Formats: sequence, C-alpha cells, structure tokens
Amino acid sequence: MSWGGLVFDPVLAPLIGGVAAIWAAVAVAGLAVLVLTVALWRGLRGAWWRGGTLLLIAAALAGPGVERGTARALSDIVLLVDDRSASQSLPGRRAQTEAALERYTAELSGWPDTEVRRITVGDDEDGTLLGDALAKAIAAEPADRFAGAVVVSDGLAHDAAAMPADAPAPVHFLQTGTPQDWDRRIVVDEAPGFALIGEPTVISLHIADEGAVPADRAGPATLTATLDGEVIATVAVTPGVRIELPVTLDTAGRNVVMLSVEPLSGELTSVNNTAALSINAVRDRLRVLLVSGEPNPGERTWRNLLKSDVNIDLIHFTILRPPEKFDGVPVNELALIGFPTQELFMERIEDFDLIIFDRFRMRGILLPQYYDNIRRYVEGGGAVLVSAGPEFAGVESIARSLLGPILPARPTGRLIEGAFTPELTEQGRRHPVTRDLPGAPLESGEARPDQWGRWLRMIETSPAPDSTVAMTGADNQPLLLLRREGEGRVALIASDQLWLWGRGFEGGGPQLDLMRRVAHWSMKEPQLEEESLELRDLPGLAVEITRRTLEDTAPPAQITGPGGEASEVALAEDGPGRFTGRFEAAEPGLYTVRQGDLSRTIAIGPAAPREFDRTVANAAAIAGLTEASGGSIQLLSDGVPDLRRIAEGRVSEGRGVSRNWIGLTPRGAETVTGLSRRPLLPGWLWLCLIGGAMLAGWLIEGRRAA
Repeated sequence: MSWGGLVFDPVLAPLIGGVAAIWAAVAVAGLAVLVLTVALWRGLRGAWWRGGTLLLIAAALAGPGVERGTARALSDIVLLVDDRSASQSLPGRRAQTEAALERYTAELSGWPDTEVRRITVGDDEDGTLLGDALAKAIAAEPADRFAGAVVVSDGLAHDAAAMPADAPAPVHFLQTGTPQDWDRRIVVDEAPGFALIGEPTVISLHIADEGAVPADRAGPATLTATLDGEVIATVAVTPGVRIELPVTLDTAGRNVVMLSVEPLSGELTSVNNTAALSINAVRDRLRVLLVSGEPNPGERTWRNLLKSDVNIDLIHFTILRPPEKFDGVPVNELALIGFPTQELFMERIEDFDLIIFDRFRMRGILLPQYYDNIRRYVEGGGAVLVSAGPEFAGVESIARSLLGPILPARPTGRLIEGAFTPELTEQGRRHPVTRDLPGAPLESGEARPDQWGRWLRMIETSPAPDSTVAMTGADNQPLLLLRREGEGRVALIASDQLWLWGRGFEGGGPQLDLMRRVAHWSMKEPQLEEESLELRDLPGLAVEITRRTLEDTAPPAQITGPGGEASEVALAEDGPGRFTGRFEAAEPGLYTVRQGDLSRTIAIGPAAPREFDRTVANAAAIAGLTEASGGSIQLLSDGVPDLRRIAEGRVSEGRGVSRNWIGLTPRGAETVTGLSRRPLLPGWLWLCLIGGAMLAGWLIEGRRAA
C-alpha cells in the first residue's frame, strides 16, 4: 500500500533555521498580497503580474515537495485465555474448555492476517489470578492491533480488583459449568490463632449452599468437629445460619481442629465439606506454689528462677519455725500471714500448675489428708517437684506420707556426704530435660573444657520401676528422677546442692537450664515431652516428622492422606532420642501421621484449597470488563458460539440460526515500510517562472504605456 502528500522544505532553512525560513516565506507572501491590494486600489498597471511574481517567490522560498510512502498491513491479534486452575477440573468443565479452544484455534488460523495468543492461567498460592493475567496480556499488545479476547473460565477469580476496567476491543467470557450446578461448603467466619489452655475458645462458622440446590438437599447438615482425630462436638447446622462452636484445648502447642459435614450426592465436590484449623494453645500464666521447709541456699535459687519468668505467678511459703518449738514468741509476730494450709491444699489446689517442696519435712504442718489430696491432684493432671535434702532420708521424709507412693523413688535412709560430679545416664542423654545440657560429660567419659562442677551431698534412693533416671551422682546413685503418674508428673532431685552450680563452685554448671527444664517438663511443656511426635510443614507440600523417644529405635511412621490413601516413611536417628523423616504430600489436604501409640494431624496447604472455596461458576468478577469493552457473557452449556468479524462499534453478539455468535473487530493497522520525498518543481524552473512573470508584467505594462 502507498500514499502521498504535500510537504514543505524551506530553502533558507540551512541559513537561518527552519522556523525563521518559514516565517520569511510567509512574509514574502504577505508582502505580495499587500502590494497587489495597494496596486489594485491605486489602479496601477501590471498589479496582478507584480503580485503574482512575489507569490511565486514566496512559494519558491517555502520549498514545496511531494512525499510518497509505502505501508504494510499488520495482522490482528486475538487472545484466547485458557483457565487451567483446579476448579476447572470439576466435572464437565475441562471438556467444555477444550472443545471451545480447539474450535476457535482452528477457525482463527483460517482468518487472514490474524494472530492468536494463547494465555494459560494456572494455580497460584493466592488462587486463580485471572485478572492479573488478563491485564498483562492486554497491556502487552498494541491497542491498534487488538481485535478482541475470548476467555474460557468458570469465572472464579481471586484477584477481581486486578481485572482491567476496559479493553480496546470486545472481551467475551465463555462460562464453563451448567446452570444446574450446586455445592455445599463450610465457611469459617472467625477462628482464633491462639487459645488459652483449659479455657473455651469460640469458632464462628456457617454452612453455605450455593447454586441450584435441589429442594430435597436444602435441609440442615450435621457438623462434626474433631481435635487431633478425636470427636469433640456434633452439631446440627442450618445452611446460612451462623453458629458459635466452643472448643477447649488441653494440650500446649499446635492443635488441629477439623470441621466436616457429610457430602451430599449431586454436589460439585466434597473437598470443601471439610475445613482444618490450626490453633496454638498457650498457658495464660503458670501458677506455682513453692513451699520451703526451712531456709537454705537453694531456696533463693528456686525463687529467683520462678520470679524471673513473667509468665509465672509464684506463691512462696517458708517454714521458719517448727510448730513443736515453744519459745514464748507471740504467734502474730512469727509471720505476716498464717500458712493457709486448708485453702491451698484442699480448696484451691487445682488452681496450681506446679507444687514444689523444697527441703520440706513432715512436722505436723500438713494433715495426712492434705498429702492424699496432693496425690489425687497429681493423678488428675497436676505436677509435683521435690528438691530433697537430708530431711528426705529421715523419719520426717514426705516419702513416708500418703504422697510417697507416687514419688519417683523412696529413700533408703543413707545420706551420702562427699564430692561427686553429676552425670547423665543413657536415658538422660535421650530425655529432652537433660539432653544437650551445656557442659555435659561426653558419652566416652572424656571431660569437656567446661566440665560440670561437683556437688557435695545427696540422698541414696531406690527408684520406682517406672521412673526415668536422668542423672546419677555419687556411687552411680540416682540423682534426678522423673515419673509420670496418672495424668500428672512428679520429679525428684535427690540433693540440695544444685545451688553450687549457680555459685560457680569448681566452674559451676547449667543450674538455670536444668531447673527450668525440670519445672516446665512437670507442667507438660510440649518441647520437653520424652515421647512425642511432631509435624512441621516445609515449603511446598513437604512435611518433616520428628519423633522423640527414650527407645533405641523408632518404627516407620504411617501416613494417611485426605483421600484415605496410606503410605509409610522410615525415620532415621538424628541425635540421641530423636528420629526424623520427611515426606512429600501428593496434594493439599489433611494428613494424619501415626507412630506407635502417637498420632498427629497436619493441614498441608489449606484443607479446603482456595480453588474449591467457591465452586459454582460465576461471571461477576469479569462482568465489568466485558460490558465496558462491548463484549458478552456466554454459557458453554448452551453450545460453543460462532465467531464473526464485525466492524468497530457494531454489536458484538447475537443469536444465529442454530447457536449464538460473538464478534471480533478487525483493526486494519499498518506499518510504514518506505518513504521518499522530491521537490514539487526544480530550482531552475522556479527561476524561469519568476523571471517569466516579471518579463510578462514589464511587457504588458510597456505595451499599455505605448
């Protein structure tokens, strides 16, 4: 294709510049008009020739020329947007999409000067980013070549705000699915990320029925809530009605609450009939009762440790004067307050997370039924820690009370005096309370540079069969013993010399670490459980399994996927008492891992992925773009619309003989391939014309004069 036009290239431009040269030509033309006007007004002869000569001079100065160019037609661009997200895998949608795109690809390949751009939208961590894909695809193409777009999708975009507001040509949306589609799903309105142990927390939710729900499926649903695999609630829920589900967590750390309703026949998918929530259970404040039987150096050590933790509420009583001592001192001068034994050990004992007896002996201060109540408190889930001194080996030992049967060991009556270095047992090297204590002696017996300092006294004990001996002292006698009793814990330190480490005696030792670990193990800190199974999600769909145990080996972990599929993962030793393994999940969902008697559940990705949060096809997200661009919304369940070429500004949709049609707008864009320019007249011809006009004017004027 070629075209031409008149252009100007002033002759004086190289001398005075382009703008000044143009104004010079205009000035000469103005002078010609002025001379002609005055001459005609005065009636002078040869006026037309003089004016014409000046106009020819002005035209010659303007440098008129003819510019010719050649152009090539550009092809039109049509976008075909293919939604390959997970929700498009629902029944029938993939087949509808393939049929439409294959037909349009074949048909557009036969259109002259037409290019097809295939845009595929897949799954993203944030869902289906259809708006972002469309905005980028339209912006990447020249507006004068964009003939239109055809989007084949269910419309379930998760970035509606990123959808472009308009387009240079019609954007048509072909909606997959059918008008009869319907689905039921769980919608969690509010869920806590953290909850207090033992305190009810509330999950707000409702059941949503969407689409063309059959009348016989629109009734109430039975909601089942499970906590780490155990059913905690079963509730009847009416769709659309919000309910408050109270949940009480008793285990510190991450707890997985799974909500589910029975799937119904005919709904699009059952994936969103379940929802998994991960809630971290934490203690509000730990309440500790410390009872010191007499003032001693270790008393301040325990007090300083417990008071340094802002999450611990400490109540501390010290027995300064035994009841049998009669020295005439008035009772109201012995203490600021009386020792409220009845209130502490009978009425409010359940308020405490841990009771510590520090060098406590039976002196008639606590009645026998109090010790029995403490025993029941432990069996029901409480914790007792005994820091024993010489009194533990005597006749006033609390091991002789009704509390004795649940203690980790009973004293033999022998008090061992002499220096010794505490050492870890084989079980102690595996137990989280003592494993990796700073400065612990090596397994080979070789001393470390920061070898622990020695203690000077301990009590010989006979451990219970089910106790764990974590540390030993003089003569290889048990020094630190741990025991589970019922639902609770009991710990015994068979020495009152722990404070020597804090004072740095012979280099000291990890006094605070040991005391803190023993206290928190007693209060069931998840990280200090000796028999535990932990799951940690890794990037992607990977999961790390950690098994802590006092055993030498750990059998493989059994994994159950969201669809009931089973697999097995071997666990390899990763340090004393620690075994780890890893597996890659095949798909997002809820996975249960079992190892021996332990079981844990983890939600990998969302239990109900965002792609299946809403499943009924909906054009709301793209409706604004189709309307603004002059496009249309079509249902593929009515058939694949025909394609037509329409003029710009014409209606882009309609009803044909057998099916609907949609239109694309040819743009007719061109690009310049060549350009040439030549003067309208050569310079010598301009001189001839100007000279001829001047001569003609002179001859005509002279003839008239004669």
